[in-house]
Amino acid sequence: MTLTFHWFLPTYGDSRQVVGGGHGTPAGAAGGDRPATLGYLTQIARAAEDLGFVGALTPTGAWCEDAWLTTAMLAQTTERLKFLVAFRPGSVSPTLGAQMAATFQRHSGGRLLLNVVTGGESHEQRAYGDFLDKDARYARTGEFLHIVRELWAGRTVDLTGEHLRVEGARLSRVPDPVPEVYFGGSSPAAGEVAARYSDVYLTWGEPPAAVAEKIGWIRALADKEGRRVRFGIRLHVIARDTAAQAWAEAERLLAGFDPAAVAAVQAGLARSESEGQRRMLALHGGSTADLEISPNLWAGIGLVRGGAGTALVGSHTEVADRIAEYHALGIDEFVLSGHPHVEEAYWFGEGVLPVLRSRGLWTHPLDATPGARDTAPAEIPFAGRP
Repeated sequence: MTLTFHWFLPTYGDSRQVVGGGHGTPAGAAGGDRPATLGYLTQIARAAEDLGFVGALTPTGAWCEDAWLTTAMLAQTTERLKFLVAFRPGSVSPTLGAQMAATFQRHSGGRLLLNVVTGGESHEQRAYGDFLDKDARYARTGEFLHIVRELWAGRTVDLTGEHLRVEGARLSRVPDPVPEVYFGGSSPAAGEVAARYSDVYLTWGEPPAAVAEKIGWIRALADKEGRRVRFGIRLHVIARDTAAQAWAEAERLLAGFDPAAVAAVQAGLARSESEGQRRMLALHGGSTADLEISPNLWAGIGLVRGGAGTALVGSHTEVADRIAEYHALGIDEFVLSGHPHVEEAYWFGEGVLPVLRSRGLWTHPLDATPGARDTAPAEIPFAGRP
């Protein structure tokens, strides 16, 4: 199996610095020198599409634009790129969620991937009218996904669950293809839901040994359910022609961190209910010392934003080596981002992807379609002619 790469749409704004935001961040906390206009997000999406990324993750939360509406608009400005839409099950009824996904598939030509986010912060959930505690939210997510998958299969659903109830639920038109479900979470409750309902289990970027442990955990749970789950990882990336150039860029980003902002962000994230966020914080402990927590794995991003807080940093070959290392553990999909997102997409797409192609680990999505990509060099008129 060749590797699949997805990029990221910063629907909260972008910058040459690391923009705050992410998991557990309050509304208004994000921003940047480049507003998240449709025009700018289209630039990122088209770059990712041309470079060979399969999809683009779009976040959810009070700190960013709505993922459903934004990607529905961007689907009209792109041709092939899929949209990994982050979606919280507690926001709408399962029947409406299943219908929304089916409609998106029809109008986009089958370009929806669904990233189900249970919601790790009770204070943020309450702002949306959701007053369940964390374990109850995971139980509700399981009921939600059960109903949605039954509807997508064309069945009529009657269910009275602990948290959800539907009667005579049915879709007039099922999605084709059925969207793949991406799901993450590090708590026991998250693992149970992932094993039963996810197609791809996503982990935030941790050192290889920790990632291997997570993969083994989810595989064992999925085996009990008689299911097979694929695995993906969410990382930032800083790839350059040389390792020295890449680490100089990491140091430049680090130098732009305001110590007061770091302290405020870390204090806020320390109150997080998310087990995944706790694991991210443990990688750096709020300190700027020893941020290379594993070869080419840098924990600096997590000092100023929540959620995925690590980056692969190094030469194109070194980053390719680390990707191959994660792949050997069982990771087949990589959800990447960089600051700013247009430029870093090109650094990775033109630097790292050719290395992986040369090793037989990646092919451009268009390579499977004869004539889809004309890579022959242009001929200069009259050049070399007498």
